[in-house]
Amino acid sequence: LKACLFSLCWFHAVVCGRRRFGQQGWSRKYSFNTGDLVICSNVLRSYLDANPVVPWDDLRYIFGEIMYGGHITDAWDRRTCSTYLQVYQDPGLFNGMELAPGFKSPAPNNMNYEDYTTYAESSMPPESPLLFGLHPNAEIGYLTNSTDDLFFNILVVSGGDGSNGDDNAKSDVVRETMSNLQDKLPDEFEMVSITLNAKPLLLGASGPYIVVALQECGRMNVLLREIKKSLSDLDKGLKGQLNMSQEMEDLVTALKINQWPGRNPFSKCTWEKLAWSSQKNLAAQFADMILRVDQLVSWTKEFETPKSIWLPGLFNPSSYLTASQQVTARKTGLALDKMTIETHVTSMWDVSEVNAYAEDGTYIHGLFIEGARWPKGEEASDTYVVSGTKCAGSLFDSRLKELIPPMPVIYVKAVPIQSHWEASSVGFLRGDPEIFECPVYTTSFRGPTYIFLATLKSDVPPSKWVLGGVALMLQTDN
Repeated sequence: LKACLFSLCWFHAVVCGRRRFGQQGWSRKYSFNTGDLVICSNVLRSYLDANPVVPWDDLRYIFGEIMYGGHITDAWDRRTCSTYLQVYQDPGLFNGMELAPGFKSPAPNNMNYEDYTTYAESSMPPESPLLFGLHPNAEIGYLTNSTDDLFFNILVVSGGDGSNGDDNAKSDVVRETMSNLQDKLPDEFEMVSITLNAKPLLLGASGPYIVVALQECGRMNVLLREIKKSLSDLDKGLKGQLNMSQEMEDLVTALKINQWPGRNPFSKCTWEKLAWSSQKNLAAQFADMILRVDQLVSWTKEFETPKSIWLPGLFNPSSYLTASQQVTARKTGLALDKMTIETHVTSMWDVSEVNAYAEDGTYIHGLFIEGARWPKGEEASDTYVVSGTKCAGSLFDSRLKELIPPMPVIYVKAVPIQSHWEASSVGFLRGDPEIFECPVYTTSFRGPTYIFLATLKSDVPPSKWVLGGVALMLQTDN
């Protein structure tokens, strides 16, 4: 009982302390509290009294799925919680198992409450991300984000322009920013001619991809139209030709602090509502929008499917992945609802190296990884070929201060669903000890920005990457 209870207390401290690391700790906010620990300790005592041997599986399920798991709403966070319990609630507790680097479970024989307290105070290592299974970069990321939030709040309070309250200077900043955006704003897509060019190709082999292109152009037009209209109205409002509305006032506020208009939940602007999920500031997201338009212009010129798609440049990335499954299903004759995707990381780091279409799938590029890295060059010595595509490497520990390094070109392959795979709300779980089932998110905010499940090769137990909060991102925050 004493060893199991000590491990349970350690588990409680870890799941509560992990919250400080933001979305890399838990992708959503959870209200774990002392009441959970008290109830679990009572359950632990009852189960140990009623069973001749420790019912490890029962305890893990009750703690991870019912008690603490009752707070958890995200499937990937539930996996993290369950993985902690797989590690901590284990027979090794009775044999000096390490609960954290440099901190072992003490032998329960002849140990009382005071002895456990003394042991914890004298033997526990200094608090660090390693105690939670995270990389030291998680601490750097947490401190960086806290600093960014602090300075952004200072910027908001000060008005965002350093003008010391000078209204004329503030107005000049807004006019300059507005003029710069209007000059750089791309033209809308001419949907009539684009649709006419696409119509004869829709029934061809690349029809699903063309549908995605048309949908993307339509959504981009809606956003471009709103940006153009709101900037034009604001220009007239500043000149006195129109009354200043609340939407114009909110737009002025966003321009002054370099924030994408509408990101403030109380703002009347609709830019954020019509755009894609992003954590970038106004200047960075506007530049990102121009790159997205350039990709669509190139794509719709002849409707030639890109050999490798810049997946972060799409409003709806999952639609393109579904299109790749549709194309493969038509080609192979397999049922679409019996297919899913798997990912293989190629040896190509530059998209210019992609000189052919992928077999039964597609290539994607522009992704980033948080909590780990992918080896390059000689480090990626383990090469293998998948459907004619050369792949290399497996997950490595991050380098210090490299918070979100880029990924190589990734081969997304459409495959039939196997009978032993487990269907879940986030995709089909393989249960392969050599595969880390990695969540892919649009932004570092994680949670609601989840897109699909990637399968990444791992030479170590996947639990290491689960506790490390490893995930793929479509974009960074800057």
